[in-house]
Amino acid sequence: MKEHRPRRGSLGFSPRKRASSIVPKIRAWPVISETKALGFAGYKAGMTHVVMVDDRKNSPTYGEEIVVPVTVIEAPPLKVMGIRAYRKTPYGLQIAGEVWAENLDERLSRRLNLPKNGGNADDLRSIENIAEIRLITHTQPYLLTGVPKKVPDVMEQKVGGDTGSALDYAISKLGNEIRVPEVFEEGIFIDVLSITKGKGFQGPVKRWGVITLNAKHARSSKHRRVGTLGPWNPHHVRWTVPQAGQMGFHQRTEFNKRVLKIGESGEEVTPKGGFPHYGVVRGDYILVSGSVPGHVKRLVRMRFAIRPPVKSYEGLNLVYVSTSSKQGR
Repeated sequence: MKEHRPRRGSLGFSPRKRASSIVPKIRAWPVISETKALGFAGYKAGMTHVVMVDDRKNSPTYGEEIVVPVTVIEAPPLKVMGIRAYRKTPYGLQIAGEVWAENLDERLSRRLNLPKNGGNADDLRSIENIAEIRLITHTQPYLLTGVPKKVPDVMEQKVGGDTGSALDYAISKLGNEIRVPEVFEEGIFIDVLSITKGKGFQGPVKRWGVITLNAKHARSSKHRRVGTLGPWNPHHVRWTVPQAGQMGFHQRTEFNKRVLKIGESGEEVTPKGGFPHYGVVRGDYILVSGSVPGHVKRLVRMRFAIRPPVKSYEGLNLVYVSTSSKQGR
C-alpha cells in the first residue's frame, strides 16, 4: 500500500527566501474600539510549563488541572519616538504627516538618521482625511540581561479607536514609555510574529520532506534527492518541484496564542540557573501558551488577535508555574 501524506513544506510560503529584516512586519491590524496601542514587542527568553484549571467549556478535561507549555517573553517598556498619520489613497496608505519626540536616545543614531527638527504635534490636528494613527516605537534591549544588544529595534504600532481619540492618545505618549499591562490583559488571545530559526542551505529531503528509496539500480542509486524534476512538457522545471535552497529565517505568524500571565518581576518565572542561552528575566514579562517561532533572544512582535476564536472561556486560574532547572542536569 502506498503511503499518502501532504508535503511538509506548504507552497503557500514559497519562495522560501531569507527574511529581509529581523524585525517582523505587521501587514494587517485588527479593528478595536478601545483607544490604545494594538501591538507590543519583546524578546524570547525560553519555555517552561504551568499547571492551570481548564476553563474551556467544551473540553473533556473541563474543570480539571492540566499542564500547559508556555513561552516566556521578556518585554521591557517601548519608547514612543514619533507619531505618524496616514491617509487612504487608491494605492494604499500614504503618510500624511509625522512628528518626532525631543531628546531621542543616542543609541538610535546607530539604527537611523535622526531628524534635526521633530515638528509640532499640534500640526497633526489640522490634517484632513486621516485614516490611521500609528506610534513609532523602539525597543530598549539594553535594559535586559539576556540580550547582548545595544541597538534598538524600530517599529510601528497602530492605535485603536476613532481618529480623534487615537491622535490625543498618541500625543500624550510622545516621548514616554508604554508597558505591557497598558496594552494586553491576561486571558486574551494574541497573534505572535517572529523570524524562524535559520538553517542555511538544505537539500530537498530536509527542506520539503521528500521520501527517498534505497534502490540499488544504476539510475536510482543516488540518494537524498527528488525522483524526477518533472515531465517532458513543459520544457522547464516547475516551481512546485522540491529543490534544495534556503531553509529557515522566514517570517511566520502564529494565530491565537493565549496570554496566561503578565508580570513585572521576571524572577517569578525564571527557572533555577536561568533560561538556557538567555539567563535571568528581571523586568516585565508575558507568558504565552504554546511555542513561539524563532531562536532564544529573538525579537517577537505581538498584536491583538485578528481572528479570535468564538469558544467561550470562564477565566484563568493558574495553579503553578514551573521554575525547575532547564539545564538538563
